[in-house]
Amino acid sequence: MKYVFVFFLIIGGSIPLCFSQVEEQELDSISERMIIVAGDSLIQSSIALEEAYVFGKLKFSSYDDKLRYYILRRKTEKVYPYAKLAAERLVELNDSLASIKNKRKRNKYTKKVQKYIEEEFSEELKKLTRTEGQILVKLIYRQTGSTAFDLVKDLRNGWRAFWYNTTAKLFKISIKEEFHPDQIEEDYLIEDILQRAFSKGKLERQATVLDYNYDQLYNKWKKTTKVPKD
Repeated sequence: MKYVFVFFLIIGGSIPLCFSQVEEQELDSISERMIIVAGDSLIQSSIALEEAYVFGKLKFSSYDDKLRYYILRRKTEKVYPYAKLAAERLVELNDSLASIKNKRKRNKYTKKVQKYIEEEFSEELKKLTRTEGQILVKLIYRQTGSTAFDLVKDLRNGWRAFWYNTTAKLFKISIKEEFHPDQIEEDYLIEDILQRAFSKGKLERQATVLDYNYDQLYNKWKKTTKVPKD
């Protein structure tokens, strides 16, 4: 099982933001105050803020539903960092491969990265349960826009991807799994768990490459959502 996840992880300083004391300049002809932000040469009438969500209180129809939700939350928060890493590695790998024209050197570089990731993370990935592994596959799709199967296929070949998928099926895991929170209730719950964790600072936010709006998802599912059985 480790090879299913170890491979796609190969494709797999913060910048401090500081503001000077806000200065206001009243204009002569209009009643508007402009703001000068440190490090910006332009005078602005407003400061752009990051989008923030206000979450409703979680409600459960039974103790079992509540328990299943918390289990799903624990597993999602556990595997999300691996999905985030996979997306970062994909960007790094593609950037590096773009500058390597020789096919032999490209393959050599890919293998080098694979070996590094295996040594760094294989022991941790082997400890994942079946459901954690399947959630990870979904989150890989959330962060990269590609299934784990396609990522393996693109960097290796279709035959190897076929065998990885076949091996995963022995553990009842499909590496062709996608992530559709607008269509699948469990995927929406995973997205909701992530958004709540981001807002609390429990997980480091990394934007999804998929096209959906969390507000619209919330409005769609809030009246019908049921926690899936494990």
